[in-house]
Amino acid sequence: MTIKPPDTPHENTGKQLVLQKIYVKDISFESPRTPDIFSKNIAPQTQLNIKSSAKEIAPDLHEVILTLTVEAKDKDQTLFLVELQQAGVFLIRGYKTDECRTLVGSYCPGALYPFAREAVATVVSKGGFPQLLLQPINFDALYAQALKQQASDDGSVGGQSLAGTFGEPH
Repeated sequence: MTIKPPDTPHENTGKQLVLQKIYVKDISFESPRTPDIFSKNIAPQTQLNIKSSAKEIAPDLHEVILTLTVEAKDKDQTLFLVELQQAGVFLIRGYKTDECRTLVGSYCPGALYPFAREAVATVVSKGGFPQLLLQPINFDALYAQALKQQASDDGSVGGQSLAGTFGEPH
């Protein structure tokens, strides 16, 4: 299947942001302590690490990848580890460079996140654990924080990745 931007004249006017495809690029689930942990009384702590990356795959087409790593531990033992790359292809046309960066760094990961949440919840349940409900995330704030961090690190602004770590008890 080939994904290409629309080429009819009435579709090329003005600004366009169109989600063309959503897919799981990579997913893994590990539970090194099963089945022993199912017979113990545990109090897991969950940690979520998140990052986003993007690349232009054709003129006006961007692949955005939202990577989630979720680790649940009891004391120092890993109960499960989920790594997911939720991806999407977005048509972005008619925006200035800075606007495009903001869309790719904030809006697009935010559009992918509900799909990533569902994939994580499903794989954790299929691993024998209670459903894991990841909380909503403010991608605008994360993107602004990433820009601020990048500016203080190297003096430049405008990267297309964001990263954050959020600890949340499960």
